[in-house]
Amino acid sequence: MHSIDTGDTAWLLVSTALVLLMTPGLALFYGGMVRSKGVLNMIMMSFVAIALVTVVWLVAGYSLAFGDDLGGGLLGGLEHLGMAGIDPDTVHGTVPEFLFATFQLTFAILTAALISGAIADRAKFSAWMVFVPVWTLVVYVPVAHWVWGPDGWIAKLGALDYAGGLVVEIVSGASGLALALVLGPRIGFRSEPMRPHNLPFVLLGVGLLWFGWFGFNAGSALSANGTAAAVFLNTLVAGCTGMLGWVLVESRRDGHPTTFGAASGVVAGLVAITPSCGWVTVLGAAVVGTVAGVVCSFAVGWKFRFGYDDSLDVVGVHLVGGIVGTVLIGLLAAKVMTNGAAGLLFGGGLAQLGKQVLAVAVVGLYAFGVTYGLGKLLDRYLGFRVTAEEEITGVDLALHAESAYEHAVLAHGGPTAGLLGHHPGLFPPRSEERHHTDEEEDPTAGARD
Repeated sequence: MHSIDTGDTAWLLVSTALVLLMTPGLALFYGGMVRSKGVLNMIMMSFVAIALVTVVWLVAGYSLAFGDDLGGGLLGGLEHLGMAGIDPDTVHGTVPEFLFATFQLTFAILTAALISGAIADRAKFSAWMVFVPVWTLVVYVPVAHWVWGPDGWIAKLGALDYAGGLVVEIVSGASGLALALVLGPRIGFRSEPMRPHNLPFVLLGVGLLWFGWFGFNAGSALSANGTAAAVFLNTLVAGCTGMLGWVLVESRRDGHPTTFGAASGVVAGLVAITPSCGWVTVLGAAVVGTVAGVVCSFAVGWKFRFGYDDSLDVVGVHLVGGIVGTVLIGLLAAKVMTNGAAGLLFGGGLAQLGKQVLAVAVVGLYAFGVTYGLGKLLDRYLGFRVTAEEEITGVDLALHAESAYEHAVLAHGGPTAGLLGHHPGLFPPRSEERHHTDEEEDPTAGARD
């Protein structure tokens, strides 16, 4: 019978807070990447995910993900429905089970919020509020049980995912692709520049994400020990090499490195090291980050070639980066880290690589298929996309009757003027106000078009 270890508990308390902070960090990251007329909606989609996923997780999500297996390693039971059977003295390993459940909750929150980047500027907020809790139960929860549940079938298979390459990154990326296809491209996709309106927001968001990622990865050790320290360092290294890899590609391909590229490279490296951080050496982490930075810098352009409008590159960074990091475990896993399994380049043969590829394929197809079906149902019965007028006007004003920047609202001539007529006095005109377009206000030449 295990007892609560105060050191482990203290570290996991800090890690849980760090991971929760990642969702507001993501909100700023995404908010800076969209045009000024959609920044509040983008931030709100992340923040509301915190509330919605928390309720669903405490009612049934935790029990279905981490409860006793019902059979076949597919889903947990309902013994902890409404957190039943857990009290302050209930232990999971060496930490209180309440804390373990909360730590896992923060992962579920972030995964749902990540999807919003693929459908920025065109999704109904009301449909998003229905989508998030249902998606959490039918997509996130089963995959979490498969991979991290004590009797999950992927766990028994021997495929490795330390902190969420399968559960978080590939699930969110595949789900984002599915919703992007359901909603269709934004008006003006491929023909109009849709540049980030606030690059300082983007960099601030990345800084918060990187800070929180130490809790995300190193906290997954569930102990304050040497493994957590190694994972912590691997997380730092991969973020650095991911940035360098992306910036190198930009410099050679485009002739100049950009702040946007640097921020994107950091995220790509962190995404890829998430599944592998506890299984590779520091040198392996450097390789994982570099490969992800280079590969993802090309992958973000695939949407223009294939015609899917993944607004904020959830597919190009999270899906592709998650695949890179998860598959590279099969090449770079070291026995000194895993205490058993080894990758192909460390004398382990092809077995581990095969397990990683199988897990990637199954999880990706499951997340894509179920999300696509759910998105289609919601689109049919509720409508998942705003009207053309609302999209042109801007979802901030159309859906929330707010604007982050008064001048940005006044900039949108016809459609905005008509909408403002329904909100007398909301933004009273000033004779001295100079109207700006988004591009005049913040020309970000280095952004992805």
